Amino acid sequence: MKYFERFTEGEGFTEEVFVSTAKEALESLDCEGKRVLAIIPDATRTAPMKLFYQAYRDSLVSLTKQCDILIALGTHPPMSEKEIHDHLGVTPSQAQEEGIGIFNHSFDNPDELRLAGTLSSSEMEEISGGLVHEEVPVTVNRRVFSYDHVLLMGPVFPHEVVGFSGGYKYLFPGVSGREITDRFHWFSALITNPKIIGHRDTPVREVLNRASRFIPVELSAFCLVMQGESVMGVSAGDVRKAWSKAADVSASVNILYKERPFHTIYSMAPPMYTELWVGGKCMYKLEPVAADGGRVIIYAPHIKEVSLTHGRQLREIGYHTRDYFLHQWERFRHYPGSVLAHSTHVKGIGTYRNGVEKSRIEVILATGIPPEVCREMNLGYLDWRTIDPSSFAGREDEGILVVPKAGEMLYRLADGSVPDIDNL
Repeated sequence: MKYFERFTEGEGFTEEVFVSTAKEALESLDCEGKRVLAIIPDATRTAPMKLFYQAYRDSLVSLTKQCDILIALGTHPPMSEKEIHDHLGVTPSQAQEEGIGIFNHSFDNPDELRLAGTLSSSEMEEISGGLVHEEVPVTVNRRVFSYDHVLLMGPVFPHEVVGFSGGYKYLFPGVSGREITDRFHWFSALITNPKIIGHRDTPVREVLNRASRFIPVELSAFCLVMQGESVMGVSAGDVRKAWSKAADVSASVNILYKERPFHTIYSMAPPMYTELWVGGKCMYKLEPVAADGGRVIIYAPHIKEVSLTHGRQLREIGYHTRDYFLHQWERFRHYPGSVLAHSTHVKGIGTYRNGVEKSRIEVILATGIPPEVCREMNLGYLDWRTIDPSSFAGREDEGILVVPKAGEMLYRLADGSVPDIDNL
């Protein structure tokens, strides 16, 4: 398998250049005569998916024995026909006529999953430095095993759970079962978001690296580096090599450095985040530059759901710091690790001492979620109709930061410091 990369500086690729680049990258993967499955992101990631679909169809349908697409939903709800059309420019039936099957992943349907292998308890202890002791069954969408070549396609951004998204993350949790998803998400929460996000080589990423060895088919990656809506480059081929290169480039274009922390941050969620489960990224990416005692306001009038999949459990446990859960583990251990991880990632780091929880910062929702639900879940509430975040722009010298389309760009302090529980 050849390795392909092409990156640009300044302005990103035009649509024409991206399509030609994508075709060249796809044709370098040696897929002729094979059954090929592309695992792609859903609509919660910024990427030129309509253009990729065109390149994938035009490059591979005529060369391969079979050419399909599986949407890496993780635990997100399935995409409807309309949503798939908006995402790829075709409905599943239209794609079928063009020779491509399009399928949603279903993480909670045992009939769609297959046990690929198990990470032993001793291996998990080694990877985690003793933080995780349980073995981890690795279940994966059984469609994966019906192909000769699986292509892991998607953008690489700073990520709160593994450091940078992309690569093997499109397998785990993209098309995996609950067990591995829960274990490595909670492992990440134990380390905390500020110490994970934006770091390329993390112990959580190593869990995915080890799990990938259980997939008995040829794997490759098609990694994108995005800056806003612009494609800044493509790397394709060997998964680790392509992902590593994309992560390095992503770090250079998707991390912004600030000289000082901010007491007030207006983090404005884009429309692609339709529930707090994904809108929480507007907190994760800003936590490192929030001042102690400050507040992060997630401004998203369009978000009216906590989570279609996990909302009931989140309303039961609320949003709390990591130590709140650890000091009451018998009370919370039966909840899915990914739900606990989301809760503490949104709440941010803090302490739980002598039965009192203290958060480093206040997280406030200016969303369509009602005030009583916010209070029930231990989050602040602000009526979005009473504020205009754009009116606060340009006041960074006063300690106020406004971030339009938050959730993908990571903000860090220029001096390299990160919030640390041990200093609270």
